[in-house]
Amino acid sequence: MSPQTASAPRLQAAYNGKTYENTLPTTVSPLSGYGALLKRWLFEKAEREPLAPLGPFRADAAALAAPVPATALRATWLGHSTLLLEVDGRRILTDPVWAERASPSQLMGPKRFFAPPLPLDKLPRLDAVVLSHDHYDHLDPAAIRFLAKTTVPFFCPLGVGAHLRRWGVPAARITELNWWESAALAPDFTLVATPARHFSGRGLTRNDTLWASWCLLGPTHKVFFGGDSGPFDEAFRQIGEAYGPFDLVTLEIGASDPEWADIHLGPDNALAAHRLLGGGPLLPLHWGTFNLAFHAWRQPVQRLLEAADARVPLLLPAPGQRVDVAAGPLNSRWWEG
Repeated sequence: MSPQTASAPRLQAAYNGKTYENTLPTTVSPLSGYGALLKRWLFEKAEREPLAPLGPFRADAAALAAPVPATALRATWLGHSTLLLEVDGRRILTDPVWAERASPSQLMGPKRFFAPPLPLDKLPRLDAVVLSHDHYDHLDPAAIRFLAKTTVPFFCPLGVGAHLRRWGVPAARITELNWWESAALAPDFTLVATPARHFSGRGLTRNDTLWASWCLLGPTHKVFFGGDSGPFDEAFRQIGEAYGPFDLVTLEIGASDPEWADIHLGPDNALAAHRLLGGGPLLPLHWGTFNLAFHAWRQPVQRLLEAADARVPLLLPAPGQRVDVAAGPLNSRWWEG
């Protein structure tokens, strides 16, 4: 683990023996109450779901299965926060969700806007699965059960391993980390769990598992995977000081709203976090896949394009489109089709 930054003690989530709490006071419930939220859900007219079907999108399974060059840095966005990363000869999958709905039931709840661009059984051999937290839109039991049949190791925040074991992942293949703890994927490749400002829970439970962002530190390239987080300036500053600048930064931009501003960034706060992390190519996540907020489904990326200046190299691939980060900024404009 890198030496502690000199500016301040490293931030840690509080744990009372049963639940975790954010370092900063954090409101999860809507500020105006659930009644006001229901009125907005019923009467606001934003295009929260695409009016016409999206896709189909197709990832190139054969190309993704080829050996990863030792100095490669590539990313394939498969929707929401699911990324297939190719970093310095290794493949890492983040927050795998292939489910039709981000919900405890596949009969109801937010439904995918497009089918996954890569079927689960076409995934190439993976070197790691990295999980940010246990919400339904980030942790899919069916996908985990499928991956449990392979030999891939899983890396997750504290407590999330219980879900994985229940779904068939052997305990020996699970590494659970607290913020700032690290694990070696290989002698020259380290994964570090870092702070985030969010919450956790499935069903009626809340905050009995930890949430995290991640630093993926290869011999040539460094990647930041933000998971879900609200504004957390000191944490992002500490992460940037300890491990940045990054060759690729991935941050959430969707499912944001002033009613729950403590737990999601949205486009403007994502750009602020990006600066604190030290800049670098920015690939936005957590948008354009599920209806999880009141904003129009295109709004996060449209606002990001409005707010970002020329110093922010944006990577905006279509779902399933493989990005070579060294090739520079990319704007596919797939949401305009």
